[in-house]
Amino acid sequence: MAPAKCENKTMNRSADWLHQAIADLQLARISADAGHHEWACFACHQAAEKALKALHLASGQQVWGHGLGRSFRDLPAEKAVALAGAISDLEDRLRILDALYIPTRYPDSLPDGAPTDHFGRLQSEDAYCHARALVDAISSALA
Repeated sequence: MAPAKCENKTMNRSADWLHQAIADLQLARISADAGHHEWACFACHQAAEKALKALHLASGQQVWGHGLGRSFRDLPAEKAVALAGAISDLEDRLRILDALYIPTRYPDSLPDGAPTDHFGRLQSEDAYCHARALVDAISSALA
């Protein structure tokens, strides 16, 4: 589904979405520091999703769904090229974060155990690094 164009420019809430993306990154750090690595990984996905939604809104369009790769591909071409130029291996980073959307929350998405048993410090640090790069690049683009 192609992103919808925003008809009413006065309702551009891109700053609010970016603000929440930054708050989600802060939550990811707090969660990881408290040993809740599964939740930190999910918060990193959420931060990336919300930052991408902010970029869409700032570009005059709205995107729906939770897939980061699709959200990136649905950006206007000039925005996508600029973002990919600002972040090395961007599409691979988005794939890593997309893979964290479901298994970080639902035990039945894993062969056994709860998500808390399957995610640790290395995963949350990796997710944080990728999400931080995206949020920082989008923050700069929207500044």
